[in-house]
Amino acid sequence: MIRVLIADDHAILRRGLKEILVRELDAVTCGEAEDAQQALKEVQNHTWDLVILDITMPGRSGLDLLGDLQRMQPKLPVLVLSMHAEDQFGKRVLKAGAAGYMRKESAPEELITAIQKVVSGGRYVSPALAEELALALGQDAERPIHETLSSREFEILIMIASGKTVSQIAAELNLSPTTVSTYRTRILVKMNMETTAELIRYALRTHLVD
Repeated sequence: MIRVLIADDHAILRRGLKEILVRELDAVTCGEAEDAQQALKEVQNHTWDLVILDITMPGRSGLDLLGDLQRMQPKLPVLVLSMHAEDQFGKRVLKAGAAGYMRKESAPEELITAIQKVVSGGRYVSPALAEELALALGQDAERPIHETLSSREFEILIMIASGKTVSQIAAELNLSPTTVSTYRTRILVKMNMETTAELIRYALRTHLVD
């Protein structure tokens, strides 16, 4: 029996994932969490073999939750399933301790393969991310400046660079516009920039967004 906790704020996606897992795996039990707080309670109160985790959730981000899970249960594998491209968050979540990273648009067969691999103690990355990781190993360049950002700051940087307004980001992350603006200011300071246009140009130049 494989016990899987699905942590995602979209009910339809949680239901879809459960249907896929029940259909494709011989013996599986699924639990659900719609935010980081609920996910932590589930991990504290029940035994799980795997957590499938989204990055962008209201309140605390999935990246913050990943850190908590690593401290609570370092041997509990976490498979991050995200709408973001591998080159945006893939390396960051793997460095944070995730057992795998894949996009939500991936085929169900790939999801099952990833689950089987991480539950058995392995790690899963897509061929594209594996190539990027291999290239990074051979680079001697200095650490990119965006890697100095916190998980939430980096998440908001990506959303800003994708063209979302402060109000849109606030609504999606369940934060106040003032809080998002504060994060934007911190990002600008850390990256030694003055305008949103500079952030966007940087994100395009470093291929954080298309």
